[in-house]
Amino acid sequence: MTDISVRLSDLTLGYRGTPALTSISGCLHRGSLTAITGPNGSGKSTLLKGIAGILQPLSGRCTVAAGECTAWLPQVAELDRHFPASVRDLVSLGLWTERGLLQRHRAQDRQRVSAALVTVGLDGFENRSLGELSGGQFQRALFARVIVQDASLILLDEPFNAVDSATTRDMLALIHRWHQQRRTVAVVVHDPDLVSRHFPQTLRLNGNHTAEVLS
Repeated sequence: MTDISVRLSDLTLGYRGTPALTSISGCLHRGSLTAITGPNGSGKSTLLKGIAGILQPLSGRCTVAAGECTAWLPQVAELDRHFPASVRDLVSLGLWTERGLLQRHRAQDRQRVSAALVTVGLDGFENRSLGELSGGQFQRALFARVIVQDASLILLDEPFNAVDSATTRDMLALIHRWHQQRRTVAVVVHDPDLVSRHFPQTLRLNGNHTAEVLS
């Protein structure tokens, strides 16, 4: 698996024993940029959760290469934007694999958080509550958390939904930067124009729970 970041081997994923995605095989090559597409209910989010280790296979295997550090950005709809936390609190969660949830952050950690917020255009927003943010600003904060994680495998679930065109443009630029850095990036995308213009590879799921890999 020297050139492979993720290998799917006859993978079936689901919830409470009921399959949502059946018998998927394929791979994500290290350093690839892949759009995951398909109709609603085809298992796109389920697949990302399986790769991230949030869902365990009902059968088959999902093998992530040794040494890969994974960052997963869920759909905004799955998150509580009214949780009483600041932007700094949210972005600092990207440090938990290094520091633990209860460890005191060091000066360099705070600098990493501040630098990530500058990168996504949220300089000065550190103390804003999450409930004060617009949809685009909240998505930018989530991208800042991914930056802080410094992961080699990045999984983004519908990051362009319900955000403005400026946020979409800036987040695409960041995704392309990760690709240039040879990180492996997989993104659930609905807009076929974005897919054709920005993603070299496509993993298309169809309503029959099968997949087609296009390059």
